[in-house]
Amino acid sequence: MIEQIKLERFTAFESLTLPFSSGINLFIGENGTGKTHLLKAVYAACDVSKSQKSLADKVNRVFLPSGEQIGRLVKRKSGSTSGSFEVTRKVEGTGKSITLKLSLSNHTKEPAKANVSGAHKLWQAHPMESVYIPVKDMMANAPGFRSLYSLRHIHFEEVYADIIDRVFLSALKGPIDQGRKKLLDILQQSMQGKVIAKNEEFFLKSPQGELEFTLLAEGIRKLGLLWVLIQNGTLLNGSVLLWDEPETNLNPKLMRTVVEILITLQRMGVQLFISTHNYSLLKEFDLQKLGTDQVLFHSLFRDSGGTIKVNSFNDYDALTPNAIDEAFAGMLDREIQHSMEGLGR
Repeated sequence: MIEQIKLERFTAFESLTLPFSSGINLFIGENGTGKTHLLKAVYAACDVSKSQKSLADKVNRVFLPSGEQIGRLVKRKSGSTSGSFEVTRKVEGTGKSITLKLSLSNHTKEPAKANVSGAHKLWQAHPMESVYIPVKDMMANAPGFRSLYSLRHIHFEEVYADIIDRVFLSALKGPIDQGRKKLLDILQQSMQGKVIAKNEEFFLKSPQGELEFTLLAEGIRKLGLLWVLIQNGTLLNGSVLLWDEPETNLNPKLMRTVVEILITLQRMGVQLFISTHNYSLLKEFDLQKLGTDQVLFHSLFRDSGGTIKVNSFNDYDALTPNAIDEAFAGMLDREIQHSMEGLGR
């Protein structure tokens, strides 16, 4: 379980320490407040526990700064400066908390010159499963992408290659447990079928036949992606799911299903990190969560000096500042004003 992240002069952050919920972490905030950067930093730290890659190299591939010069991830200012981020996790079965830290200067050009410190060996001795779902769908673009990415230098953040690797994992041996079977049934009913793969191409198999993913609505592709990750055992107790704006191209009718799946995954022991700009998605979490569910709302904002800060709350109604509610309230005021134009003339 990821317990905390601490950033010092890293990307958009000057100084930020953020403890996490062991269940669901929801991030809101205006554009440019670092939601995606938080998810990527946490994901990179999670991934190296299993991939055994260098944290510096993974961060460089996930963020993909210009020229792949990792020092460009240090918060910009004139002259020489340095930055860092560290992630703390609790090792399952031991109750012990360990930290992994990446430090670098704005003059650091290669990942090998950055400094990785902390419990690096212990971190990799206890691998954890993780998956990052980017905004852009990749299942429809899967054919040939992995071989192209491995052979050619193409300008894609590594999260896109990683998600394709996750969906091509074969199913776990043995019968599917009842928890996962229930989730798969919910998704199959919503999609009216299940997902199959042929020669790196995905199809939705339904009573009407096999429909390729390139012809599916993107909202259905999102359900299909969840189906595959649950079916192949990527999302199990102790794993971490990071999802950047799940509401993108998702019909509001499907948000209830998606949130039901995510809350149930939390109850099964999956830790979740989700960024969103969508009021309906947030309210679904607020309405569906029970008192025993671990849900934390994080509001990222800039103070009067432009520094990114964060407020965290257990309840959505207490969330402040709330950029989403403020936008909706402003729209409502404008609608009232518009409807009253001409009255009294």
